[in-house]
Amino acid sequence: MVLDTKHIRLLQNVPVFGGITADNLALLLEQGNQQAFHQGEYLFREGDPAQMLYVLESGCVQVLKQRKDQQCLLRRLESGDCLGEMALIDLFPRSASALAETDSNLLSLPPEALMRLYQQDLEQFTLIQMNLARELSRRLRHANEKLFQHYL
Repeated sequence: MVLDTKHIRLLQNVPVFGGITADNLALLLEQGNQQAFHQGEYLFREGDPAQMLYVLESGCVQVLKQRKDQQCLLRRLESGDCLGEMALIDLFPRSASALAETDSNLLSLPPEALMRLYQQDLEQFTLIQMNLARELSRRLRHANEKLFQHYL
């Protein structure tokens, strides 16, 4: 992928990459790709193998969960949000689908990019793991609150 400071700045504003040096973000981006998705196109579907973490550069993406015969909207993501981070942690298939609500541009990072960082800078790799745990914890708290509100 062609590296530029715009992509490094984008990642610096994503909580998962908070505190990661510009050099290490560049290292991650070297193994990443830019991908464009048209409105109505799936980035991935629930049950697909989890192979990438995505950072939304522009556009809007819906996170959807299948329930019986309908797709339920879990969340709407916009520029600067990340998705697919569970792929870097649990190695299970996708737990939900991601659909481009508008034409969208994303950066994709494979697990191998993190492995390379692990080999070169263990402290920064550990910080990303902690950031991932914090992000997943925030999302779990949000889901718990929604469940609580639903059952009141």
